[in-house]
Amino acid sequence: MNIDTTKAMMPKAIKPFGSWPSQISAEMITRAAPGLNHLQSSGDTLFWVENRPWEAGRNVIMCQTLDGTIKDLLPAGYSCNSKVHEYGGMAYTVADQKLYFVNALDQRIYQLDLDFPNIPSPISPEGPFRFADLVADKSSHRLIAVCEEHADGREPTNYIASIALDQEQPEVESLVSGADFYAYPRLSPDKTTICWIEWQHPHMPWDNTQLWQASVSGTRLTNKYLVAGTNQDEAIFQPQWSPDNVLYFVSDIDNWWNIYRFREGHRETVLPMEAEFGAPLWQLGASTYDFIDSQTIGCTWTESGVWFAGFIDIPTQTLGKIACYYSNMNSICNHQGNLFMMAGAPGLSTELISFSLDSTLNKVYAPASLPIDSSELSEPESVFFPSANNQKVHAFFYPPANTYFCGHDDDLPLVIAICHGGPTGATQSSLNLKIQYWTNRGFAVVDINYRGSTGFGRRYRQGLVGAWGLADVEDTQYAIGHLASLGKIDPERCIIRGGSAGGYTVLSALTFTDTFKAGASLYGIGDLETLAKDTHKFESRYLDSLIGPYPERKDIYIERSPINHIEGLNCPVIFLQGLEDKVVPPNQAEMMVNLLQSKGIKVAHVTFDDEGHGFRKAVNIIRAMESELHFYQDVFNLIEAN
Repeated sequence: MNIDTTKAMMPKAIKPFGSWPSQISAEMITRAAPGLNHLQSSGDTLFWVENRPWEAGRNVIMCQTLDGTIKDLLPAGYSCNSKVHEYGGMAYTVADQKLYFVNALDQRIYQLDLDFPNIPSPISPEGPFRFADLVADKSSHRLIAVCEEHADGREPTNYIASIALDQEQPEVESLVSGADFYAYPRLSPDKTTICWIEWQHPHMPWDNTQLWQASVSGTRLTNKYLVAGTNQDEAIFQPQWSPDNVLYFVSDIDNWWNIYRFREGHRETVLPMEAEFGAPLWQLGASTYDFIDSQTIGCTWTESGVWFAGFIDIPTQTLGKIACYYSNMNSICNHQGNLFMMAGAPGLSTELISFSLDSTLNKVYAPASLPIDSSELSEPESVFFPSANNQKVHAFFYPPANTYFCGHDDDLPLVIAICHGGPTGATQSSLNLKIQYWTNRGFAVVDINYRGSTGFGRRYRQGLVGAWGLADVEDTQYAIGHLASLGKIDPERCIIRGGSAGGYTVLSALTFTDTFKAGASLYGIGDLETLAKDTHKFESRYLDSLIGPYPERKDIYIERSPINHIEGLNCPVIFLQGLEDKVVPPNQAEMMVNLLQSKGIKVAHVTFDDEGHGFRKAVNIIRAMESELHFYQDVFNLIEAN
């Protein structure tokens, strides 16, 4: 994108903030940038997954061959998507020119011959199985995967499974079981050892996990050994074998998610830094580093909310940072000696790029082409502000930006405070057209990494332990106060929006404070008791740490549930909800809507009968965003102002 200097020199028309015409439409958002993730390398070919909202959210496996050709691999009607933990993750692998992937519709593993592509054929049996984190064990002619087995009337069972590839009717056999959850089954290069991480209720994978390894004896495992995670204050991420069969992993045992290795029975720090080389394991198979060779690690890490890339020289414990304009990087993979990743920047949609060891950048695949000038985009400002007890909290602030329009000199912009989901997650600074949709219309946006967010160390992440609905709400209030004190926003026209766990922060802030004048809850939580009793296995004990054990601390659940304090909710709210949501039951939104209607408060309720937890289909994303905009225009009389 280039700045049109002719337009930049034209005087801007004055219009009230929030009423500016914009060329960033909701439809543009669905077509501008497909989601890119889950890189893998096999031989001369690089593979990844592309999510396409315009194809009803279908996940297509893409590849680039040695001659540079890029193509789709999955025929129409097939989509690579796992439902393990409900959030899925890496759901394919490649071996001997065979692609194995989990099909979204039936959750079975399918095989596709890459030399003679035809219709994929199922290789896992029909049944109550879900698979993710697939690994090909060529020496034993089998696949190894995380399996989640569902049965009526009881909690799903998770284990590491083996699926034979040389049987006419393969069975799903358990290799490792007994824990509540598993991730990262990984074979050593010499095929003699396997590692994995596991964890138990009530912990989440960013709280307490254990790293195990075992010897591979034929199709069985022997000599199980606990490598790390012996205490109750360590979360392990991405165990991986080096080319010379040394086990590496990421641990936050010293507050920061740093890289370690296990050698000769001892743990060693590879590179101590006040930075995060890990991320919350919402999706299986996430990767922040890979080996270029046995002496070199290509990696990404985050500091102060911004991601960086570089190469670690293992013998000297030195890190060479790559100078580049990308600020968000993920899905790391070594391919033919180069470091490949998905990367984005404030003014750039996610691309597939690579860096050589001399830091030379190569753009491999850039599917998004924005038909707008960069001058239309708001540049985020990374800010830290003091919150309760003088705790420093991070956020990205986006001022309004439009080539043709500006506000009155004596006016300040409306502000939208965004609360990310999770709540164990983080907001990023790469191009997000869902934010630019607002800023280009004259809204300011503050995207808050409230206490409990990742990227700022374990202690910051634990700032939400026992304090969900309190600390996160305080941080949204202090963010508004900080920006108002700097004269950047109008404190009397504050909006708060968020999805899922962020929706709970929204409803709590609207119910228990008077900072915000309107809000948007996207599949948000209004009743903590319902969430504790009626959600899927992965998150069924999540609230034990965020709120307290249930039902022992039922009193706290009642006290902090916005739905029980509707008398405090006295401003307009729009609810957007998928009716197939298994994480947040749709009846929570319905109850809040009915209560607001009974009080005569402006409320909107927009439902989608073909969506679950989050909106994947283009037509629904468009309807959701346009409905939210119209709601704000109505509440703040912006239509009249326009």
